[in-house]
Amino acid sequence: MSAANPGGSIRRLALALHESPALWWSFLYFFCLLSGYYVLRPVREAMASSSDLQEVFPQALIAWFAGHGVALQDFVLQFLFTCVFLIMLLLQPLYGWLVSRYPRRVFMPVVYGFFIVTLLGFHVMFDSNVPGRGMAFFFWIAVFNLFAVAVFWSFMADVFSNAQARAYYGYIGAAGTVGAFLGPLITGALVQRVGIANLMLVSAGFLSICLLCIWRLRHWAVAREREQQLVSGEQPMGGSVLDGLKLIMREPLLRWLAVLVLFGVGVGTLLYNEQASIVRLAYPDQDARTAFYSHIDLAVNALTLVVQLALTRWLLSRHGIAPALLVPAFAIILGFSVLAASPLPMLVAMVQVVTRASEFSLFKPARETIYTRVDRQWRYKAGAAIDTVVYRGADLGFAWVHKALSLMGSHLVFAGGIVVAAMMTVAAFGVLREEKKLPRDR
Repeated sequence: MSAANPGGSIRRLALALHESPALWWSFLYFFCLLSGYYVLRPVREAMASSSDLQEVFPQALIAWFAGHGVALQDFVLQFLFTCVFLIMLLLQPLYGWLVSRYPRRVFMPVVYGFFIVTLLGFHVMFDSNVPGRGMAFFFWIAVFNLFAVAVFWSFMADVFSNAQARAYYGYIGAAGTVGAFLGPLITGALVQRVGIANLMLVSAGFLSICLLCIWRLRHWAVAREREQQLVSGEQPMGGSVLDGLKLIMREPLLRWLAVLVLFGVGVGTLLYNEQASIVRLAYPDQDARTAFYSHIDLAVNALTLVVQLALTRWLLSRHGIAPALLVPAFAIILGFSVLAASPLPMLVAMVQVVTRASEFSLFKPARETIYTRVDRQWRYKAGAAIDTVVYRGADLGFAWVHKALSLMGSHLVFAGGIVVAAMMTVAAFGVLREEKKLPRDR
């Protein structure tokens, strides 16, 4: 049966769902998580590319920069990414304390409960047109995207073995992609009818279903830990709040994973910032920008879903993680080479779609299967540190790199992107070398 046969992929998916009840709940969990996120993602993009500073920043901050002779509108993304990185530095020890001191049944509902409550607060802010709401929301959704998704994949590594992960992660990712399809559709259909404020309530509803899924999936996580005599996630992990960063410094595999994420984020940040500059000029209206970004998201999700259903399981099960890491890396190098020669807006959008789709459908599932073969300290502490501090540090650094390169034009931005993509490929080879030293399952 061909790996690219859609009918065969659907039959294999139906069989997997029949064999594993846990897969059903994982499907629902990731579907709702990404539906809730993608309802809000276009709002973030619209805020980040807004030409109205008072939509984004508090008046006092605008006045402070003006008083110091700095045109804040020239440094919107750089300022936002800098603040997000500082927030991550503050939250990482708090998260480390939470997972060290409390068992899984406590810290996971606390994480999602926090996001639900704060969404209700944003409903009030957007309904009242509070100045600076864009900045606050940009910070919030950056934290949500990283922590909520990192916790999800760490939990999946508690529930599934390595063999199951290779067979199921592509399908679980596809469920998330379907949710990511639904989110922009909801936004595109409702934003001009009910307004941005009420989209916050829609997202909060999806996250509430995630809490139900966590409660149901705990049964299979506990069963796997008992069967394979692993350390129970129903007990606090203990240790230091900074154990995650210490593990990254000490373990070669984690260091290479951190470098892979660093340069992978760098590729995306250079492309994202250049696209934001184009969209800011082409779509001055907030609602129009929101609709545009929702269309980009739909294209990304369409390609992601096709790859997840037709290729991801086949690649991971038959050939391991090597093709899933290396094929997208080479494709990104090719895409940036084309843009360096001809940075047309349509080509930028096309490379954006390929870059993000390859991350969701191949890069991410391949990386996450590695965590099924290591202990929970690596998953919940080191993995979360990579997905938060390293990720946002890369965002910050490459936001300023983009600012410098953009002074000399789009051609140089994309030429720099080729170098970054090449470094990402080197890191992928490093991960593959260290991954071979792990046991096949724990």
